[in-house]
Amino acid sequence: MQHFRLSIIITIVCLAIAFYWGGPTGAAIALILGVLEVSLSFDNAVVNASILKKMDERWQQYFLTWGILIAVFGMRLVFPIAIVAMATGIDFLGVTQMALHDPETYAKHLTESHVQIAAFGGMFLLMVFFSFIFDTGKELHWLGYIEKKLSDFGKLESLEIILALGVLMTTQYLLPEAIRHEALVSGVFGVMLFVVVDSMSALFEDEEEGEELAEVLKKGSVMSFLYLEVLDASFSFDGVIGAFAITQDVVIIMLGLAIGAMFVRSLTVFLVRKGTLDEYVFLEHGAHYAIGSLAAIMLVSMTHEIPEIVTGLIGAVLIGLSVFSSIRYKQAEND
Repeated sequence: MQHFRLSIIITIVCLAIAFYWGGPTGAAIALILGVLEVSLSFDNAVVNASILKKMDERWQQYFLTWGILIAVFGMRLVFPIAIVAMATGIDFLGVTQMALHDPETYAKHLTESHVQIAAFGGMFLLMVFFSFIFDTGKELHWLGYIEKKLSDFGKLESLEIILALGVLMTTQYLLPEAIRHEALVSGVFGVMLFVVVDSMSALFEDEEEGEELAEVLKKGSVMSFLYLEVLDASFSFDGVIGAFAITQDVVIIMLGLAIGAMFVRSLTVFLVRKGTLDEYVFLEHGAHYAIGSLAAIMLVSMTHEIPEIVTGLIGAVLIGLSVFSSIRYKQAEND
């Protein structure tokens, strides 16, 4: 329980604030949103853990402290407000006032920005998926021969970027003409952001050994930290919009998602400290396939409404199958 102690404290604080703000109903809704956030984000925790285990302990702690502030106030409050401000031309303070005093109009504007959000988040997550599938350094292949051949294709320079942009162009022509430009620009920004963060991480990791190694590792941890925050943002986009289906109170939404985000982070650290990814060797594979599914769902959601329960079920099934495969793999090794 020591890994979840801070999460429990944050939960109590958030529920107390929610009770003060919205009474028993506000506290209950915040708790429901927190549970939904955790249940839909287990694959996020697994992928986060695969990155976090390469970071030093200090940056792992930053992920739980400063990272949660960025995740809650930055990605789940400030960023949606910024999106509405850019989409409507209203200044940031005006949108903030709208979110607090006219949440119905704010929710309407945020929902109308769904195409840009889905294109950006969907393409970023698609790049995460492709970078894993076409990783030539992967030694274990969950899908056997098929996955091994896909990994071999990773030898082709920038294959994941070519495929991602191909998917984006194809998706654009399936969209109504009125929203094609927004989808294209947002999707390209999603790809660009992944390439920038991923390239910077690789740059720091490839430095020569010696006295500079410690500083290089610190810089690498900085980029990994930023990568984790962007990844978390991509996961949270649809959650923020979906939360308005339960309540339009921005404060309650932020408190509920804060509870969920904190537990996802604690779960990430738990997976790292307990060596769960080493024990269940295909868990990371299942999580990345869940990310690929989420990316596809986000892109499809630009024209078709898809219930969040579908996203959650697909992720849960893929994670469950990967755990089952991991157990069978361990048993076969021990026989």
